[in-house]
This record gives sequence, structure tokens and C-alpha cells, in this order.
Amino acid sequence: MKRLYRNAQIASEDSPKLQTADVLVEGDRIIGVAASITDATDVEIIDCSGRVLIPSLFDIHVHAREPGQETKENIATCAEAAINGGVTGFIMMPNTLPAIDNAGVVRSVLESARGTRIGPGIFTSGAITKGRKGEELAGIAGMKNAGAVMLTDDGFPVDNPQVLRRAMEYARDFDIPLASHCEVKELSGKGSMHEGSVSYSLGLQGIPAISEEICIARDIRLAEFTGVHLNIQHVTTARGMETINRARDRGIRVTCEIAPHHLMFSHEDVGNYDTHYKMNPPLRTKEDNAALLQGLIDGWFDVIATDHAPHTPFEKNQDFASAPFGITGLETALPSLNDRFISKGLLGWDVLVKRYSAEPRRLFKLAPVPIVEGGLAEFIVFNPERYTLFTRDFMKSKSINTPFLDKAVKGLIERVIYRGKELLVR
Repeated sequence: MKRLYRNAQIASEDSPKLQTADVLVEGDRIIGVAASITDATDVEIIDCSGRVLIPSLFDIHVHAREPGQETKENIATCAEAAINGGVTGFIMMPNTLPAIDNAGVVRSVLESARGTRIGPGIFTSGAITKGRKGEELAGIAGMKNAGAVMLTDDGFPVDNPQVLRRAMEYARDFDIPLASHCEVKELSGKGSMHEGSVSYSLGLQGIPAISEEICIARDIRLAEFTGVHLNIQHVTTARGMETINRARDRGIRVTCEIAPHHLMFSHEDVGNYDTHYKMNPPLRTKEDNAALLQGLIDGWFDVIATDHAPHTPFEKNQDFASAPFGITGLETALPSLNDRFISKGLLGWDVLVKRYSAEPRRLFKLAPVPIVEGGLAEFIVFNPERYTLFTRDFMKSKSINTPFLDKAVKGLIERVIYRGKELLVR
């Protein structure tokens, strides 16, 4: 049977304006997009008045925690959390136990991914160094041949520039991106939040912005020397963003990510030692928030990526300095971006589609999924006026370490269509 999504507002990366149209789906394809489709037979009609149809999202920075940390998350629950957030493809990070640092582990996690409802859309990165210890290169050739699409020691920088240089040369030769978690560990020390007025008032050791910014500059210089495609993960400071943009102006192959939480929250939100706001790199200043948002609008950021990092309540209920870094993000990103920015006219739908759907796919040589006739039926039906309440029962992730827990935000994902199948209907 065909499905007709009637009177929808279609979001596209090509225009800030929404296009009013009917969308007809048969099998896994969109067979019609027109102002009015009235001649379809044997069709289920879905009224999409007031809804926005958005190409499904793709997240290049996700911690699925398998193998070894399945009490926090596993690939199956991570996939369900992704669907709940309108994400039908993502790339797993290798900071698992053991680390994803050889072909065997790459094959194992990809086999687990294939058993999920969005299996073909799930990919994995591989570690740069064995055990992510920064000392000896991991089995890069074997991981690439087994299906790894990126190299990263995410969570740790590669301190030794000679080791990083060699890894970049391998990544260049194998034509895969190398992603850097940027910090100078000696500067970060045992810090647990941004170094500034709030850390001083709370008596917490801080992580200065220069820890991230110095490492960004170093890794860019190595990328320029080696010719690798370097992706800078979760940028948090205006100066770091500006360094990346100047490097691109010089022709260096560098891309970068912005996480929604680094747009929305600042170090002031830590408040009374709330560990839901503890992440690495940490929340910076409101001035950084504003500069990063403008950078996203101006195209300085290539992708939005959540850095989905689940932890158990036991871990997050420790004191602030002892609790682990990280928050979940797959389920909250789209509604919260609508609530904070799109509904207030601060961000256009075209920017969201380009940076959280189309460009992340292009970065890894995957085809975008625009809502066009003949295209793959892979999109979200989103109600920008209804509210989402992020309760434990609502969320599909095993973990609930999010600042949005038990809070309502404006925007609700009502349906998720993946290759023609409706995976979620509310």
C-alpha cells in the first residue's frame, strides 16, 4: 500500500523556506512530491498539516558503549534511542572495553549493528592507537578493510605528535578521516568544568579554554603537513572555531563538529554541582555559545553531532569532580534545537538539514536523503508546536544522563520513516 503524507511543510538544505506539498511513498521510494496529489489509489492518507517533513538525521559522534560497557548502553538500545530522536544513521566511537582497535572488534560491532532496525545506517570508527593509549598505532589497515570509516582516540588526544603524524599518513593513504579530541592533558589536569568565575566560586578545578585551543592548532598544523582529512570534534570556544576557519581559508582539509549542548548551555548552568552539565570538553561561556551559534549559521561548522555519551545513574550521582564526563543527546537534539533556536527564528530549517542530515553523510561519501521525487523515503514527521517531555518512560536509551530529564521542550517527533518503513508512530 502507498502512503500519502498530505499538506506537509518540507524542509530542505537548499532554502530557509518550507515547501508546502503532498508526499507519496511506495515501497522504499518517494514516488511523488507535488502541491496536491489527488489521483493516487490504494493509499493510506496521513494528515501532516502543521508538520515539518525533515530528511532523517545522521550523527557522526555516538558512544554505543558495546563491547564492555553494556550497563550504560548497547548497540541495540543505542539504535532505538537514535530512532526516537529521528536519527537513522550514526558512527560509533571506539572508546569501548576493549577498544575498537583491530579488525576483529570492528567486525563484531558491525555484526551487532546489522541486527538493529537501522542496521545499514550504523558505522564504526576505529582507534588511532592500541587501547587508545597514544603509544602504538592500532591495526589501521585491518580496521579499514573490516569497515571502519574513521580513526579517532575520542576521549583522549594523541599526545605524541610523531605517533599522530604517522597515523595521519596512514589515514591519508587509506582515504579516511582522522578525528581529534583536542586537549592538552597537562593543562586540563584533573579539571571537571570550564576554568572561570563559576569554577572558582564552586571550588572546582577548571579546564582552561587554551587546553583545547592549543591542541586544535597543533593538530591542524600536522594535518597541513600530512595532507590528511582532519575532523575536529566537539569544538567549544570561539577562538578554536576561528583557528579552524582560518586553516580552511589556507586550503587545509579540516572539518569540525558542534554539539547541541555547547550551543545551549554554559558553565553557569552547572549551578549547584549538577553532573548533568558535566562534559568534556566542558561547557564554556555564554559569549562562546553566541559565537558558536553564529558560526553554525555562517557555515563555519560542517556538522552537528551530539557526542551521545550514556552513563548509569550510579556514576552520575557521584560528587561533581568524581562523576564521569558526558551526557546523552540522540533523543533530545532535534526537539531541543527547535525549542531553543528554530522556534525563535534564530536558526533556519535549512541549516539544520544541511548540518545534521546532508553534510554528515557527504563527509563519509554517503548520499543525502532529500525529500524529492525518486528519492529514498527516509524522513521525519515533526510537529514544531507540540511538546516532548523527556521522562524515563519516553527515552529508549539505557541511560538518562541529560539536562532535559523530566523537562518539556517545544517540538515532537511524531513519525520516523526509514527506507519506506515507519519505525516510529506517535
